Amino acid sequence: MRLTPVRVSVIALAFAAIGATGAFYAPALIAQDQAAVDPKAPAARSSDEIYSDLTLFGEVFDRIRAEYVDAPDEKALIHAAIQGMLTSLDPHSSYLEPVDYEDVQQDTSGQFGGLGIEVTMEEGIIKVVSPIDDSPASKAGVLSNDYIIELDGKQVLGMTLDDAVAKMRGPVGSKIKIKVIREGSQEPKEFELSRDVIAMRAVRWSMEGDIGLLRLSRFSEQAYVGIQKAIDDIYKERKGVAPKGLILDLRNNPGGLVDQAVYVSDAFLKQGSVVLTRGRVESESARYDARPDDLDSKISSVPLVVLINGGSASAAEIVAGALQDHKRATLVGTRSFGKGSVQSIISLGPDGAMRLTTARYYTPNNRSIQASGIHPDITVTQDVPDELKGKDELLGEAGLAGQIGGGSEEAATAGSSVYVPADKTKDNQLQYAIKLIEGTETDPSYPPKAEG
Repeated sequence: MRLTPVRVSVIALAFAAIGATGAFYAPALIAQDQAAVDPKAPAARSSDEIYSDLTLFGEVFDRIRAEYVDAPDEKALIHAAIQGMLTSLDPHSSYLEPVDYEDVQQDTSGQFGGLGIEVTMEEGIIKVVSPIDDSPASKAGVLSNDYIIELDGKQVLGMTLDDAVAKMRGPVGSKIKIKVIREGSQEPKEFELSRDVIAMRAVRWSMEGDIGLLRLSRFSEQAYVGIQKAIDDIYKERKGVAPKGLILDLRNNPGGLVDQAVYVSDAFLKQGSVVLTRGRVESESARYDARPDDLDSKISSVPLVVLINGGSASAAEIVAGALQDHKRATLVGTRSFGKGSVQSIISLGPDGAMRLTTARYYTPNNRSIQASGIHPDITVTQDVPDELKGKDELLGEAGLAGQIGGGSEEAATAGSSVYVPADKTKDNQLQYAIKLIEGTETDPSYPPKAEG
């Protein structure tokens, strides 16, 4: 099962939306947050009423085939109707053409071809959620919140999200020109990028003095093994001596595989629930628990701080919520994205697949973070450059039309910053976390105190 951050989903530029898709795969569950049964749900309709509407559809389809000014592509008409039916449900349900389904499946491996951009659609324009670390887009200077308006001279306005992603894909080494609008800049910026294989190194680590910093960029199949290797490498570098503390950086992590979220949470927890899913169908409801193992035993006494911001979504929110609820970590930063629903990827054979929202997920304390997000224990903001002030914030799930609602708290009404300075010394959130562990900053929520 897999969490997708926005309908941006698994599109890490050669993928396909945040929202989402498949690790336990047959229907692979993707995660997003939702709520309980909607009391305003429409009343059940009779079979006669349903078939009457299907007859209406057939009549419209036949009139288009017979009378439209040019002979239509009948298969395209059917697929468009399916897409419309699914996208009318919520921002994360959709139809996947066969080529898009292949991209979703390839996403689970942690490698894909493309430019390395997580994107979403906003008012008909492609918006960059975040460039992937060390990707062609990142190296060229493409930034979060950039709006892509042209691809190889062709206007993006009018394209679907999937069409734009397909346009950005291509053979490794081939070039594409993209034109972006950046808020605060007077003129559009143009980049010529060479497509490359985007090898998703899920985890990077460094030592900040005696404190280990783990940067988890995405929940691909490499997430847990990356965390495990990073911790092992830290201990090797320190000749077996435990670090003074660990910082898990989940900022601008758009999500990924649900099972990886469970495994990563389990790395820091000995026992207890990690996440619960609930759907209309019993098979979509489950509880995922942590188990004792050598890794959590090794680091059980090492203090942990988790960094989150407005770009932390889906699987990242599952991990943050689990560690917060179990009082294993102190969360620092700003409110997370607020995506708490689960999608199933259901194969349609040679005709592709459908991504369908089938459940809501809940943190161990039975919180649905849909549209409200995870709130940090300690809010720390960044010093945003003047040219980006006011443009660095995402409203998140709450700002998506048709989001399913049902969160345990009120939906967010203000944005949460996604800005993270490249210079670590100017990263207020990281520096605060370091000082918290070192003891030069104090707060009642650190270290977290388990109840009972």
